[in-house]
Formats: sequence, structure tokens, C-alpha cells
Amino acid sequence: MTTPNSNRLYLLGDIHGYLPQAQLLLQQAGIVGESLHWRGGDATLWFTGDLCDRGPDGVGAYDMVMRLQEEAAAAGGSVGCLLGNHDLALLAAYLMGDQPNTLKGGTYLRYWLRYGGIPSDLERLTSRHVDWLLGLPIMAREGDWLLIHADGEFYRRYGPALDEVNAQAGALMRQNDGGAWDFYLDDFTERHAFDRDHGEALDAFLASYGGSRLVHGHTPIPDLTGQPPATVTGPWRYAQGRAMNIDGGIYLGGPGFVVEVDRVAGGG
Repeated sequence: MTTPNSNRLYLLGDIHGYLPQAQLLLQQAGIVGESLHWRGGDATLWFTGDLCDRGPDGVGAYDMVMRLQEEAAAAGGSVGCLLGNHDLALLAAYLMGDQPNTLKGGTYLRYWLRYGGIPSDLERLTSRHVDWLLGLPIMAREGDWLLIHADGEFYRRYGPALDEVNAQAGALMRQNDGGAWDFYLDDFTERHAFDRDHGEALDAFLASYGGSRLVHGHTPIPDLTGQPPATVTGPWRYAQGRAMNIDGGIYLGGPGFVVEVDRVAGGG
């Protein structure tokens, strides 16, 4: 077991309800101990979203992250979490349920179930979870790293600066406006925005929101590389190493991984 370093940033991608696997990865990284409580001291850990759906215990994953946030803060550390598209779809199912989803057809509940929703998660979701989810950012900065969930440029539609993007997204989710939710859910399905050219899209995105390197989940690495999921044990770096995908495909059978990087350019 390693000892967390406060000068480093620890990242865990899409858990998708596979709570025991996530807990094991955090133990192996030294972020939590055998009792699963925080032992990272003043280190910083970020989850890049999609804690729920496809796997059996999304609400358990929420409970774990919420608890670690409190424990880390008490120890001088920090735990952050981005909102992912599956977290958003679960919120839509909870808040608007049987209302029609005009872009996708059917209802918000049926949309969520179609893309991996686990009924027991919806049954166990409480107002405390919902309030927490509504408060999650959709992008963040840590040192030279810009953190987003999805490898898409749709974030630009919510503002030209990071704080404005998070504020606009948070305000949208607090509206009972099905039309706005329809487009938000559809936006969050975008992929591959930064691996289609020679880095121009990435350069422009980083120039808007800050940072010199990008990290995201959302698109499973096995789908990109053709690797068997069981062999994906680390991130996929692209765009001359300036972008990093950390969705190891846990729900596909991958072991997952925690990434440890330097906060500033020139490190790991």
C-alpha cells in the first residue's frame, strides 16, 4: 500500500455502481485504510463522475464519496466529485420520472432505465443524495489539470468560464423545465471532441477554461483501443499527452485504476 502525497492529485474514473472494486482501488492507492476510512491525510482525490448505473450499488458509491469528503476535510485533505451523465439521468428520473422526454421519446424514467438504470438505486435515493448531486460541479481545476466528465465540447454552451459553466448547469437542474433537461441530457452524450484533429479543439477548450492538461472519463478505454477490458490497467493518453482518459471500463469487466499525477505540468 502506498502513502498519499499532498503534492500529487489522485483520480478515479467511472465507478458505475461497482462499489467493492472502487473501495479496493482506493485501498491499494493508500487513500483509504482497511476500514475504508480516509487515510490520505492532506492529499486531494477527485472522482470524475458516473458513480451510478450499470453496476449494483450506485447509491452506496454516493454514500462512500460523501463520507470521504467529510473525513478528508477533517484531516486537511480534499475529495471532489464531478457530475456525470449517468448521475444526471438518475436525477432526471427522480425529479421528473414519468414526464415525457421529447428528444429521446418515452419518459425520463424510461430513458434512465434504458441506459443502465438500476431500480434499487432510485428506491434508495434520498433528498440528501439529491441535494448533494445538484451541488456537484461539471468541471473543475486542480493545478494545471482541467477536469471534466465527458470528452465533449458541449460545456461551452453553459458559459465561457469555468465558474459560469457550473453556475449555469446548477441553475438548469433546479428548474422543472423538461425542454432544458432534454437538451442537457443530450449534450452529455457527446464524445471524442478532442481526439479528432491535431489538438486544435483541445487548445481552444483549455484556453477558455484554464489548465494545460485535460482529464476525463465517460468513454471506456476498451471501446477506444479494442483491448480486452481486463487488460486496461492505466489511463489512455492522447493529444500529445495533454489529454487523459481515465474510464477503465469497470462495468465492462475491467479492474479499474486510480491515477496519481503531479498537479503541475512536467510531472506524471
